[in-house]
Amino acid sequence: MNTSARYKAKDPIDVLIFEKGLRIKNLVIDKELDLIVIILNTGKVLEGKISDYPKLKAASSDQLNSWKLISGGIGATWETLNEDLSVKGFIKAAAMKSILRDLLDNQTKIAI
Repeated sequence: MNTSARYKAKDPIDVLIFEKGLRIKNLVIDKELDLIVIILNTGKVLEGKISDYPKLKAASSDQLNSWKLISGGIGATWETLNEDLSVKGFIKAAAMKSILRDLLDNQTKIAI
C-alpha cells in the first residue's frame, strides 16, 4: 500500500522528503577529521561532526564505513552500531548550526 499518495505533509522538511523525493545519495566519513558529509540526490551537501553522534564517535573507521542507505535514502544505518540517522535529522542539524552561526556573527546587532 502506498500511503504517500494520501499523506499530505505539513512540515516543510517532510514535504521535501515525502512529496519532492529528497534523499541521501551518499555519505563520506572521515574519522580523523571528525567529519560526516551527506550528499543529497539534489547535489546539495550537508556536513556534520561524527562526534555529534555518540555511537559514531566511539566507532572504528571500519565500523563507520559499514553504513548503508535505508528506506530508499531517507536514512542511513550502521547495523553493527545499532544506529540509524535520517535525512530529516541531518537537515535539522545543519539548519540549526547555520542559524546559530548567523546569530553569533551578528550578536552585537541583537536587541532584546
